[in-house]
Amino acid sequence: MADKVYPSTKPASNGTAATKPSFPATKAQQYGATRPAYRPQPASRKRSRGCCCACVLWTTVVIFILIVLAAIAGGIIYALYRPHRPTFAVSGLKISSLNLTSTSHLTTNINLNITTRNPNKKLVYTYNPITISVTTEKDGVLVGSGSLPSFVHGTKNTTFLRASITSSGVQLDDKSGTKLSSDLKSRGGVALKLELETKVKVKMGGMNTPKARIRVRCQGIKAAVPSGKLATTASVSNAKCKADLRIKIWKWTL
Repeated sequence: MADKVYPSTKPASNGTAATKPSFPATKAQQYGATRPAYRPQPASRKRSRGCCCACVLWTTVVIFILIVLAAIAGGIIYALYRPHRPTFAVSGLKISSLNLTSTSHLTTNINLNITTRNPNKKLVYTYNPITISVTTEKDGVLVGSGSLPSFVHGTKNTTFLRASITSSGVQLDDKSGTKLSSDLKSRGGVALKLELETKVKVKMGGMNTPKARIRVRCQGIKAAVPSGKLATTASVSNAKCKADLRIKIWKWTL
């Protein structure tokens, strides 16, 4: 009977060390190898963002409070002063001469009366010298010009202004001369337009506003051309004047 050969449990003695068997890596080893190292974020960024948000919030609150206070103060000032624009009216216009020669030379002599009223109880207007121009309402041909001196318009005051509108031998171009000649021959008289322009400031208590431009336009004036030495009186019953004034008083514009 043949003898059975059993493998020896001892390591081989051929001079080489026996190799250890390799086993697959565990889950803990795999996750530990691929997971990045934890680095805590600095807390300064979060704090700075919080500070910025707080600053924006408080700035908004302060601005809102200032707007509310300004509105309340403005309402008090308006209730105390009740600002209104001055009014203007043409109270008289008399033409001594309005002559246009065949060579388009214009000679004009007009006496103008203007009434202006300050309706305010606590506002005083101070006017610079005023320039006046008279043109035809239909075609805008300049008939003459004049001026008024500076003056102070007191509270609840009505002031009468007088000015001379003149032009002496002014040479008109052919187009303007033809238009003016046609207007002067109109049966109902020539329609004239006035324009006054200057600068004005307003005194309100102890406060003075900066000077602002004021422009007054008056229309609806009908005038007959004098045929001899006698002056003619224009019809001003339908004349209407409009004042264009842009003065900032607190938050209101006159």
